[in-house]
Amino acid sequence: MVASTALAAALAGCTGSMEIDSGPSSPPPDPQPAAVAQLPGSASTLVTGDEAVPLALTASRELFTVAQAVLLAPAGDEPAIARAASLAVALGAPVLLTGEDNPGVGEELLRLSATTLLPVGEVDLTGLDLTSMNVQPVPAETSAAGDLLGIDVTDAPAGSGADVHSLADLARGAVVSGPAGVADPSGHMPALLTGEPVEGIQLLADGAPEQLAAVGTARAAGATVTVLEGDPRASAAELADVGETEAIVGLGTSFGDPETFQWQAETALSGTQLPGGGQLAFESARYVGLYGSPHTEVLGALGEQGTSETIDRAAQLATAYQAHTEDVVVPTLEIIVTVATVAAGGDGNYSQEWPAEGFVPLVEAAAESGQYVVLDFQPGRATFLEQVQQYAELLAYPHVGIALDPEWRITDDELPGERIGSVSAAEVNDVISYVADYVREQRLPQKIVMIHQFRTSMVTDRSELVTSRPEVEIVIHADGFGTPEQKQDTWQSVRAGAPAGIHWGWKVFYDEDDPRMNSAEVMAVEPMPEFVSYQ
Repeated sequence: MVASTALAAALAGCTGSMEIDSGPSSPPPDPQPAAVAQLPGSASTLVTGDEAVPLALTASRELFTVAQAVLLAPAGDEPAIARAASLAVALGAPVLLTGEDNPGVGEELLRLSATTLLPVGEVDLTGLDLTSMNVQPVPAETSAAGDLLGIDVTDAPAGSGADVHSLADLARGAVVSGPAGVADPSGHMPALLTGEPVEGIQLLADGAPEQLAAVGTARAAGATVTVLEGDPRASAAELADVGETEAIVGLGTSFGDPETFQWQAETALSGTQLPGGGQLAFESARYVGLYGSPHTEVLGALGEQGTSETIDRAAQLATAYQAHTEDVVVPTLEIIVTVATVAAGGDGNYSQEWPAEGFVPLVEAAAESGQYVVLDFQPGRATFLEQVQQYAELLAYPHVGIALDPEWRITDDELPGERIGSVSAAEVNDVISYVADYVREQRLPQKIVMIHQFRTSMVTDRSELVTSRPEVEIVIHADGFGTPEQKQDTWQSVRAGAPAGIHWGWKVFYDEDDPRMNSAEVMAVEPMPEFVSYQ
């Protein structure tokens, strides 16, 4: 009591003036990021659901660690979702959908440690714990929405943001029109910084409308979004410049199983393309080229000149065919790397295997000139797989495929040339599996696996050929010689009863074909050949 009286007397006796601050005793806290993004838990993630609410929840769980502010929109209200998603991108915060799985939304808000809800449209907050929660409905006017969130936003172009494609390309900070939030406001809007995104996330979405909120969340997290459907390799050209990739997320039901999505997406994002463009061998591409060996001119036209002249000659052949198709005609070199011989050789297989390194200059010259290469095998008594495996270092080149020549596949009691050789479908399938597995493991574009055939007996049990491996394309090359009529007979005979999924090749012989068909005549063959070689 004495102390209080003394304090009062001291104040009363002051002759100077004193201002007493009636405001807070400490400065307001510094603004914090609206949300903090993260890389997904796995290098490759495939989300295959087709319902909007769980897709939005999954995107938030995968891509954000915390979020002070969360955009909300009612499930099923596409204009509200599009607006909320665009605001989420501008603010850098996730967007969730209410009305169908509010318990799941509540759990996610708790995980995110959210303190501010930003409803857009007629959001249903039933069942959500709003204790100590700021609820700030977003105004319909873009400038007012920007003032509320403390960010610079502009009106998006008319019609933008209504679908996944538009949202994926929408400029950050552009907000689409839509309804205002109508929830009852509570609390106050804190000062926020835009969220902290991460780099290196590539989101591939197949564009289903249910993905709109999830795509908004992904973009808010910093992801680059590409809309495509099915095999990502078909969009390799589009994905070539997306930048460094730390994690890939697939969104949709058209990408197959997670393992398939991973290798196809990683291949597509590698940036590697075939000489004809893209990563699928016969996607708007056909092949025309020279057959033979650079080691000798007696095996075909490819060996009749030096490396640079061979490249030029193949290019001229392709140009002659380009006038007859809208597809890209790719100059091609079909190089004999093993040749059947009358002598057993050191390994006793009646086939000479030239060292793989000896073909590197020609293979690399082809790559520099935008040409495809096919390695041709004449195995004698060896199996095709044994020989193909010896040239794995050449298969590592993206523009290199293989061809099997059953004419020169003989049994252990035969010699080359005694009869027309043959191979079982099972042996060919071993090669197909080997090459396909190699392509998948190395994340390479599709490779061509070609089988030469001018008699039905050359491939036994042909109906059992595996043509379903997406890593390779199978070509049967009808390489009989003679008059045009004889070649047509061979063509029809070889094609009869072939399994589905086969591409077809045609051979022109400079000397043995009489008269020799020109490019227009070859391209008039039905169906039009997809691979033409000259010997």
